[in-house]
Amino acid sequence: MRRRRGTNTALVSVGAVLLASAAVAVAMPAGAAAAGCRVDYSVSSQWQGGFGASVTITNLGDAVTGWTLAWNYSAGQTVTQAWNTTLTQSGTAVTARNVSYNGAIPTNGTVSFGFNGSWTGSNPAPTTFTLNGVVCTGGTEPTTPPTDPPTDPPPTGPADITVNSATKYQTVDGFGAAQSIWGSAWSTTDTQTLVGMGANQLGLSIVRTGLSPESSEWATHVNSLKTAKSYGSNVKILASPWTAPAAWKTNNSRVNGGKLKTDYYDDYANHLNSYVQYMRGQGVPIDVTSVQNEPDWHPDYDSMDWSGTELRTFVRDQGTKVQNTKLMVAEAVNLNYNFTDPTLNDSTARNNIGYIGGHLYGTEESGRLRPYSLAQQYNKPVWMTEWNLHAADGGGSNIWGNPANAAVWNETLDDIMRTVHKSMEANWNAYIWWYGKRYYSFIGDGESAFGTVAGAPLKRGYAFSQYAKYVRPGYQRVALTKSSKASPLEVTAYQGDGKITLVILNRSNSAVNNAVIQAPQNVSRAEHYLTSQNANAASQPTSVNGGQATINVGARSISTLVFTL
Repeated sequence: MRRRRGTNTALVSVGAVLLASAAVAVAMPAGAAAAGCRVDYSVSSQWQGGFGASVTITNLGDAVTGWTLAWNYSAGQTVTQAWNTTLTQSGTAVTARNVSYNGAIPTNGTVSFGFNGSWTGSNPAPTTFTLNGVVCTGGTEPTTPPTDPPTDPPPTGPADITVNSATKYQTVDGFGAAQSIWGSAWSTTDTQTLVGMGANQLGLSIVRTGLSPESSEWATHVNSLKTAKSYGSNVKILASPWTAPAAWKTNNSRVNGGKLKTDYYDDYANHLNSYVQYMRGQGVPIDVTSVQNEPDWHPDYDSMDWSGTELRTFVRDQGTKVQNTKLMVAEAVNLNYNFTDPTLNDSTARNNIGYIGGHLYGTEESGRLRPYSLAQQYNKPVWMTEWNLHAADGGGSNIWGNPANAAVWNETLDDIMRTVHKSMEANWNAYIWWYGKRYYSFIGDGESAFGTVAGAPLKRGYAFSQYAKYVRPGYQRVALTKSSKASPLEVTAYQGDGKITLVILNRSNSAVNNAVIQAPQNVSRAEHYLTSQNANAASQPTSVNGGQATINVGARSISTLVFTL
């Protein structure tokens, strides 16, 4: 694992979809707030069983240095995660208070905060609020109903995006993330959130796990891997070793690199095989087994050095000893071909592997975020098996628990989602992020300094799910063309399971409205899901006419359109 840092200065302009709002005038004690103080409550996105909401208090007054806002929900409405406030709930009673970074009231007397929640039955807006203990006396304005999609017939004629399923590219193996390599295992709930296909679940289809040099540590992740296999849909397991046992290495240590002694090559092959057979006996088939994580990197943690010719020699002479799995080489730091070409160019070694792996650190800068022609020539799928970036926090802050934070969203959209798109355009077959459970990743780890809730989906997870949940293993990428209207959009299309799926990345500051998407044939239905700063994989209005769908692609968003044929 390596951390790369960077900066991103993209500006954001996002319009929230107002599903419900309630506004009330609040009477305050003398000198506590300006007259006409107002509370606006809005639901910015809603899905089955969940919602995101924001609250704005205006005309609060400069004299107020602290505030407490209270309201009541109906039974079944529960807050799960909040930002820019300290929020508690007891039964149906909810209380929000200012926090240190939102305590000083701006000169315009306005503060705002937000939260995610769950609901059963219905999700009505609260009708009354109290501010600093004073009951609202100004009454409640009528609730604004959800905005209906346009009733005009969809446009006909040339499409903005036309899918050509006759031209086919790579078959997708999946999208995934790694477990904690040295830490504790994912809980059952964590695993279900990461691999599940339900509401507020992320649909990962690959789980990367560490292959410890100590067999006594192999049991750590058995239960979570079994859950991933049983609960997820066609989930694959990739096992990656960081080092051989210390006694087999030239430096007699697990850390700081060191090479595997040549007279221990057969022992190492048997070690890999023993792990695979152990996990198989526990009900966890290991689909892919890497020979080495980052053979070109020797940090002061578990690591081991190889050259490309040494990897070729090992898999050529020892590869057949590792049974009931497919081998991968070489997970080099930046997909350095020097570590994989020798194996691909040796017919015996080549026949003993199933996959080529590489990491994304420096790959784009090295000009290798592109099709790997030698791997394609020999029909070896290419997996991007690790990348980790969280430069947005500038060294550590609690911004990660705030899904509306601009820096987090910019990095997610402009760096991570962009490289997923480019990986697919490069005909790579899989994209695997670093830890799935971490404050900057897909679900929170609960570290108080970073503001996440343990196990709760994060904005980055919802964005990644736009690929993972809807582009399933076995789908094949197909061609498309775009009109000038759609030129700001970065789009890939896939076919499988009787569906055509498009993932649409809009990193521009302008929406592309009434975009017409043409499928290769008439469709029975179309579904559109969008993640932005204000929405989490939220269902969007879609109109269908024959083989065309018309959608609005929000600014600074990633969305998925699914045609059912």
